[in-house]
Amino acid sequence: MPVDHYENFPVASWLLPKRLRRPVEAIYWFARSADDIADEGHASPAERLSQLAAYHGELDRIERGETPADAVFGPLAAAIRAHAIPLAPFRDLLSAFAQDVEKKRYATFGEVMDYCRRSANPVGRLMLHLYGDHDPRHLAYSDALCSSLQLINFLQDIAIDYRKDRIYLPQDELAAHRVSEAQIAEGNTHGLWHMMMHKQIERARKLLQAGAPLGRQLKGRIGLELRVTLRGGETILRKLHADPGCVFHNRPVLTRQDWIVMLARGLF
Repeated sequence: MPVDHYENFPVASWLLPKRLRRPVEAIYWFARSADDIADEGHASPAERLSQLAAYHGELDRIERGETPADAVFGPLAAAIRAHAIPLAPFRDLLSAFAQDVEKKRYATFGEVMDYCRRSANPVGRLMLHLYGDHDPRHLAYSDALCSSLQLINFLQDIAIDYRKDRIYLPQDELAAHRVSEAQIAEGNTHGLWHMMMHKQIERARKLLQAGAPLGRQLKGRIGLELRVTLRGGETILRKLHADPGCVFHNRPVLTRQDWIVMLARGLF
């Protein structure tokens, strides 16, 4: 399953138990297709919001016990019923995707975190539900981990997001470091750019570390997947810290060598 398009989603790979691959794939395709509605193509904002509203309607049908026949909601309905998956996380995801259509700037870090609560945290909560884990501490760890991964993705994609007229960096912090939108548009890393980025990187790192215990507390494949995911976030943060301007000229990504190291560290 490709993960380049919806990066904060666990991969339905060999790391997942076979019994969970179909429900994870169903959830993934729901999230990816809804994200596409918000992001891809040339539809107007009104058309995008209408299509996302239709997704809400399909969730309502599932809640009423109906079985949609299309390729996204048919498998999703089967997964929801087979595993008694709550619908709230799906509605939170749709809320975040709709916000991407309407909201392009974030005044404070609190606003960014509210977005993360709906755009990223539901993924971890859905995964824990599939594994039958409802421990409140584990849910809190998962929220921290997922939010940190979302913040890391924002830092990776500063230039990409700006081309979509989106800035997820808090406006008050940009102003405090005298970083203007014109500077982002130019890819200009002069002035206090590095200081501003190091603040964002350190905060994301602390949040990632806050969620790290989950990878050791969960056993088996899900624990391994979480540890590898954690190492991936750490690796991207190191690359960003080493060159805070790379987001404009060499977007940091995980290489084959990175994956080998991450897997080894996750195992041992």
